[in-house]
Amino acid sequence: ANMSLDFLEYKSNFEPFFMMIATPAPHSPWTPAPQYTKSFQNVSAPRNSNFNIHGKNKHWLIRQAKTPMSNSSIQFLDDAYRKRWQTLLSVDDLVEKLVKKLEVNGELDNTYIFYTSDNGFHTGQFSLPIDKRQLYEFDIKVPLLVRGPGIKPNQTNKMLIANIDLGPTILDIAGYELNKTQMDGMSLLPLLRGDKNVTWRSDFLVEYQGEGYNGSDPTCPGLGPGVTHCFPDCVCEDSYNNTYACVRTLSASWDLQYCEFDDREVFVEVYNLTADPHQINNIAKTIDQEILEKMNYRLMMLQSCSGATCRTPGVFDPG
Repeated sequence: ANMSLDFLEYKSNFEPFFMMIATPAPHSPWTPAPQYTKSFQNVSAPRNSNFNIHGKNKHWLIRQAKTPMSNSSIQFLDDAYRKRWQTLLSVDDLVEKLVKKLEVNGELDNTYIFYTSDNGFHTGQFSLPIDKRQLYEFDIKVPLLVRGPGIKPNQTNKMLIANIDLGPTILDIAGYELNKTQMDGMSLLPLLRGDKNVTWRSDFLVEYQGEGYNGSDPTCPGLGPGVTHCFPDCVCEDSYNNTYACVRTLSASWDLQYCEFDDREVFVEVYNLTADPHQINNIAKTIDQEILEKMNYRLMMLQSCSGATCRTPGVFDPG
């Protein structure tokens, strides 16, 4: 926070500026500031319908979780959940100081502020204690709050927005011509300013490259090689073959997610989030084969596109 305030204090008053702040919080070790150690004492992780249940019909890494979780695992994840919130109170303080500094400098009304995260986080869903590496909504969905010139306050946009859109948006704000870049994303500026005529994407790509130890995880040597983050109770959160690619499609009639794993086990997961928002039921074996083929084709297109070919919006309706 102090370095950021110093930057705002001593930067040029005659040139545009860009500042990116990447806070360690709420990453582990979740050490809150002393004044916040008593906050959220009675808060527990959400108990949604996918909490502490077996991940049946899912990739083997999800199926290996121990159900029901032990009391120690539940206590561990609840404690992590509370401490993450405690550390974020310091992030709130940082944001408040920066906003006040911009206001004092007379720059707040001419500055765009983006607040977001790089990933979600699970706490007990499908009996996975804590981590962030899975394809489900709780791990891939992140907040995005924006304020700035020309943006109407207190509005919510439900368009499909991805982190690849942040770079093009910042360049657009700076007046740079996006057609000169090789970025895959699209500028959010028309959406932020309430343009009703903007044409936007109806699907997006989700990818992850699995990680694992060449040898055994030192915390759980009996599990063998290829896995990692096996805590607590030797429930592994990642592996070499936890490598997947997904296409998420949103239309008037569908909210579908189609995922393929890069594994010796040919494995597909498909979810209809309209009917099953917590992604409990993998419908890969029951959904219409034609829809599967369409989504497989669309996934290949999104994986192979680059630059402008990824920015071509359109309406993809698997139905």
